[in-house]
Amino acid sequence: MIYLELFLTFFKIGIVSFGGGYAMLALMRDEIMARGWLGDEMIKNFIGIAESTPGPISVNMSTFVGSSQAGFLGAVCATLGLVLPSFIIILIIATLLKSLMKNAYVNGALDGAQPVAVGLIAATGISFMISIVFPEFGNVNILDALKNIEKDLETYIIAALIFIFMIVFKKIKKKQPSPVVLILTAALLGIIICPLAELIK
Repeated sequence: MIYLELFLTFFKIGIVSFGGGYAMLALMRDEIMARGWLGDEMIKNFIGIAESTPGPISVNMSTFVGSSQAGFLGAVCATLGLVLPSFIIILIIATLLKSLMKNAYVNGALDGAQPVAVGLIAATGISFMISIVFPEFGNVNILDALKNIEKDLETYIIAALIFIFMIVFKKIKKKQPSPVVLILTAALLGIIICPLAELIK
């Protein structure tokens, strides 16, 4: 039954993922693709939408995926499955926090989990970067992929401009631009650059 499968899949993701929404994305992508719910391109689109809408990216992703597979009830099941483990765990931690934080084993476990979360986030970012820059990376050799790089020229231009914008903003304002500013800037650049790139092609 699709509702139960959505709930159990996202419950598993929620219970084993440390480090927040971005750290969940690698496992979420693997689980979604393994079940044939969405293709890689659609997952990337959903991540863009989830990042652009209010709320945690992992919760938004689970809602989108559940909705795409089984409508409103699918969205409810997937979202509930994802957040329920965190809800239960945080209730337990909040109840026992003072005594737990004095325990050397608990502190050791938390210290050990931190680099894993960083690694998961980094691996997800690198994986998506490769799949965007070299969309046929797994199917063709690197030289063929490089020949096709002009197909997504607008993606590289927008990424480069956003990178430059971040550096200039930080230099002038002495702080990082907010994610909202970056998303809106990237969206505006996409509106301007993508049609021009299509004309050039």
